[in-house]
Amino acid sequence: MSTPIRISVIGAGSAQFSLGLVKDICLTASLSGSLINFMDIDPERLDMIHKLGQRYAKELGTDLRFESTTSLRDSLQDADFVINTASASPHGKQADSREVAAKYGYYHGGGIGTGGFANLDLMLGVARTMEEICPDAWLIQSGNPVYEGCTLMTRETSIKVCGLCHGHYGVYSIGRVLGMDEADITWQAPGLNHNIWLTHFYYKGEEAYPLLDEWIASQGEEYWNNHIAERTHDIQMSRGTIHQYRMFGLMPIGDTPRRGGWWYHTDIETKMHWFGQPWGGPDTHLARPLFVKNLEQRLAEMTRLANDPQASLVESLGGEKTREQQVPIIDGLVNNNEGQFQVNVPNYGALAGVPDDVVVEVPAIVNKKGIQPIRVEPLPEKIMYTQILPEWLDMERDLLAYHTGDRSLLLWNALQAGQTNSYDQATAAFEDLMAMAGNEASNEHYGWEMGQEMLLEKVKK
Repeated sequence: MSTPIRISVIGAGSAQFSLGLVKDICLTASLSGSLINFMDIDPERLDMIHKLGQRYAKELGTDLRFESTTSLRDSLQDADFVINTASASPHGKQADSREVAAKYGYYHGGGIGTGGFANLDLMLGVARTMEEICPDAWLIQSGNPVYEGCTLMTRETSIKVCGLCHGHYGVYSIGRVLGMDEADITWQAPGLNHNIWLTHFYYKGEEAYPLLDEWIASQGEEYWNNHIAERTHDIQMSRGTIHQYRMFGLMPIGDTPRRGGWWYHTDIETKMHWFGQPWGGPDTHLARPLFVKNLEQRLAEMTRLANDPQASLVESLGGEKTREQQVPIIDGLVNNNEGQFQVNVPNYGALAGVPDDVVVEVPAIVNKKGIQPIRVEPLPEKIMYTQILPEWLDMERDLLAYHTGDRSLLLWNALQAGQTNSYDQATAAFEDLMAMAGNEASNEHYGWEMGQEMLLEKVKK
């Protein structure tokens, strides 16, 4: 028995995401008969993903229908689920920003930025449009910044929002290095998005942290001296990650080691020491261009397949489900096929010490009744005071700046960055970033005097 639904995919031309979504829906019999509406502002990418989706479903003999549009409002019409993977900050613009920051002595951005206005505005715009057109639909946020964006949308709209990320799969990277069978690993890693910590780690029902400690003591140095990363993001067992484990008492998972502290990221030599060869982790002038190049190559291959009617998409792309959570969560909500997932939702007591209206990343049970976060054990005080609560305050400053247009809050972030040596350095870099092409809307939104005026207006309302 299947339940047909309508899914709107925003930013459908993504090189990483949309085709995997099609695969997962095709291979989920209980969603047979559903309609997928692809939306993207790039007509060429939109046409490419539409062709691939139709052909892949046809090869598998799956009953799916596809539509595509460049109009957000048209895509949202009658949607049951909206999956937003769009970004208003393309890789080229991010690279230009890093070049500007480098002129002032900030390595690979150095932790200064322009407040993420474009992406926050995009996310809130989607949620507000959903309130008009499909107010009962679920929004599954799959593009960054998940933490700030989902907190903003759940505070400002009535839309049901669930943010998703890949980072928790870092647990299985630990397992692979330790020689564990993935099926025998039991774990829990709560926190904030890109800031999650391995509180529970069992292998075949036994506590697995001792196995990790034994590996560090007996094999760690050899691994760090000889391991050559296979992917730019291959840092889960790096020297820097283990150093953070030793400092804070729990293993940081997935993207969490990328934050750590400024001292891990001052220059390429330092990053090589902490995050290994050959790129020094994913956030370097060596790794990021390679990551983007791989995305471009993937996109080119998808385009080639779309334009070759003789190519077998099942042979080229595989016939197995991905590890993405979007479709299983949708299936659980629609067809009561219950499962446990790692989600980003408003806290409401799931993680002690974090305000209820802040989005946290925690495990949740998903079924017909909804997405039900599991109340997890409190994180250690050391992690709360050094990692979780400071990031909560960072987020609140960014959202306050977004709401008020107070430019000084963004300058404050630049002044507090670890690579800042002087007020003049931070001010010059920040203003140069704000003046970049593509930042016109952000530059206009944030002013020196309007911040307090807009805040007073918000209080009056």
